[in-house]
Amino acid sequence: MKVLVIQPKIGMGDMVIYLPYIHAISKKYQTPVSILVKENSRANQLLAEDKHIKEILILDRTKNNSGSHDGLLGFFKLSKDLKLKKYDKVFIFNSSLRYLLITKMARIKHISQYPLFRKKDNIVTSAKIFTENELGEIVSTQPELFINENQINQTKQKFSSEFSHVVLGISASGPSKRWDIKNFINLCVQINKRTPSKFYLAAGNNDKELIDQFLVSELSNNCISFKDLKISETLPIIKNCKLYIGNDTGWLHISSALGVKCLALFMDSPVQAYGKYSKNIEVIVPEGETEESTTHDTLGKDKISFDKVYNKCIELLSN
Repeated sequence: MKVLVIQPKIGMGDMVIYLPYIHAISKKYQTPVSILVKENSRANQLLAEDKHIKEILILDRTKNNSGSHDGLLGFFKLSKDLKLKKYDKVFIFNSSLRYLLITKMARIKHISQYPLFRKKDNIVTSAKIFTENELGEIVSTQPELFINENQINQTKQKFSSEFSHVVLGISASGPSKRWDIKNFINLCVQINKRTPSKFYLAAGNNDKELIDQFLVSELSNNCISFKDLKISETLPIIKNCKLYIGNDTGWLHISSALGVKCLALFMDSPVQAYGKYSKNIEVIVPEGETEESTTHDTLGKDKISFDKVYNKCIELLSN
């Protein structure tokens, strides 16, 4: 049986969060599945070693409707492309009528999809309920990323045992979701005084200004930037780290899926959706807020307690 999974959300974090359900589908049908995802999901790099994935198809849709799968012409192009693949079954992690019609036109006989026109809700809950209803079994929400063991061991040999190795998620999808970079620098200075550490700056080219502030600080000799690395090159590094500290960003979810302990700072995104699905994630929310009340438009970046973050970091690094 040829199985397709359509996951049209953007970003690395969402790609990671959907992995338990994609894996469960693959196991249920005892075959690797094809996935249709957007380019910025970084699926080609994140899932290169994943035996549950047969093929990664790129969904070319953009905000300005200039992608090859946008508009009416894009509708017919995508349906034609899928028809040529001759899929028997499709799982659509989306409630849009567009994808239903596309897969019908592609002559995929068995179509499973979210209820049409569903309003936005908890991303994890929706995916879990949908998958469990379709497969008739309980599905864990814990994601897992696979890496070549040789890469993990080779990277480990380069790590000095004199230091704790920490991933710093200083990036975010917007300024309201990002703890001030001065707080991160001060945090790392204090951690380094307590336990000598190497800090891996999980951020890209768009975050050059943030990275540069670290690299001109007193911690410059203790910092390694991910800016010029491919996502696939960062995975064995993260896997060998003891802790992730940072914002709710794709790097948080990657670290969690690699089995790394994570301390996530939530200030303007929903904890219940993005911070509670993994046993590896602990969260800190703004003063005066709860895990339930911290969501979009909380705007609490200036209310994250430095002392709480520092004390929790020391606790996690000590265990």
